Amino acid sequence: MEQAIFEERRDQIHRTGEGPFELACNRDSLAGAVSQRACVFCGSRVVLYPIADALHLVHGPIGCAVYTWDIRGALSSGPELHRLSFSTDLQEKDVIFGGEKKLKAALLELIERHKPKAAFVYATCIVGIIGDDVAAVCRDVAEKTGIPVIPVQSEGFKGNKREGYTAACKAMFTLTGSGDTSDISPISINILGDFNLAGEIWIIRDYFKRMGVETVANITGDGRVDDIRRAHGAALNVVQCSGATMELAKMMQDKYGIPFIRASYLGIEDMADSLYAVAEHFKDRDPGIMERAQQVVREELSVLLPQLGQYRKDLEGKKVAIYVGGAFKAFSLIKAFRHLGMKVVLVGSQTGTKEDYEELAAICDPGTVIVDDSNPLELSKFVKELDVDLFVGGVKERPIAHKLGVGFCDHNHERKEALEGFVGMLNFAREVHASATSPIWRFVPRREAMAKAEAAKKEAI
Repeated sequence: MEQAIFEERRDQIHRTGEGPFELACNRDSLAGAVSQRACVFCGSRVVLYPIADALHLVHGPIGCAVYTWDIRGALSSGPELHRLSFSTDLQEKDVIFGGEKKLKAALLELIERHKPKAAFVYATCIVGIIGDDVAAVCRDVAEKTGIPVIPVQSEGFKGNKREGYTAACKAMFTLTGSGDTSDISPISINILGDFNLAGEIWIIRDYFKRMGVETVANITGDGRVDDIRRAHGAALNVVQCSGATMELAKMMQDKYGIPFIRASYLGIEDMADSLYAVAEHFKDRDPGIMERAQQVVREELSVLLPQLGQYRKDLEGKKVAIYVGGAFKAFSLIKAFRHLGMKVVLVGSQTGTKEDYEELAAICDPGTVIVDDSNPLELSKFVKELDVDLFVGGVKERPIAHKLGVGFCDHNHERKEALEGFVGMLNFAREVHASATSPIWRFVPRREAMAKAEAAKKEAI
């Protein structure tokens, strides 16, 4: 039976080349559509969680803390306090009488026990409903303990994941400006929007180091509170995953005058362009920096390109569906798949803006389906209709791909292998090849039926 699209969502779906580009976005999810999107609280958690030497306390029912435990899988080169998911575990009695005393007691005990550099307190839906004054409790505990205790106003009912990003940026901004910047190089950057899922921020930092660029703060993968406190001393903010940390970059520009550029470390062109953009920014201060950036790119590509060609032979012509959290990542993935000879036929995101989708439409092939804030019904429909060979998404998209007998590549929270940088492009090609060319997909009922129909058509001719 043909699967239908919800009538209320038709304006959030567009096929490139079919009429003028118009796509509704950045609005609340349709009730009952089982959106792939997360809530405000989850959005704040995924941004702040990787700060490894901070205490992260969820003020709310235990389910909120369980849902977001280790949600990024972010690696740390030192402390791992972030991997412990603490909760005030609000019960019915707390809902009736308030949870402020419980919150204060939890903070004092945890700070005494773990000696964090700072503490983030996440307000959840129920906290907003019962009216706990989280900010007042945080001020009181900060005075008693002498460390920053920062409220994250992330009540889930406020909106969607994007509002959670803003809440996280506002929380981090309270830390900036309080650290010593006297020893920071004039050729220096903050890396914003990378969460070090598989050690990737270490790869990117190494590229910049080879160029002669100092990295002041990782925001937030392998992050440290003291580094964020002195982040205002950097000369440039380099923003990846612009939806997550762009607000922080804008706030730092307004208050401290630090310019920012957007970057992506996925794929060959975008990784190289990001290095060149940073070199371009600093070329007047350091005339040799562009030559060093070019040298880094040459060295990496001399190793990468010969190996990439081997995978392209098998992948040429295969079709791909992409559904990711931020639209900026989708741009890079489309370019990466073109290097592998593959065609993107479906692309979408949870939090894209009108400008993001206009840019996507400009680089997509005619007939490509573009979706905003999609749901399992729509994604399943298009994967079957477009006869996709590979689905790239996150943990919530994996079951869709496997149930439909399609290869899957995790490009979000759960991956364990680096996919950023030049070495990441090789890892990506290897994973895509293994997933898309596995012989198991020949035995999927849908594929078998299609093969029989094709054979019958040939016999008839």
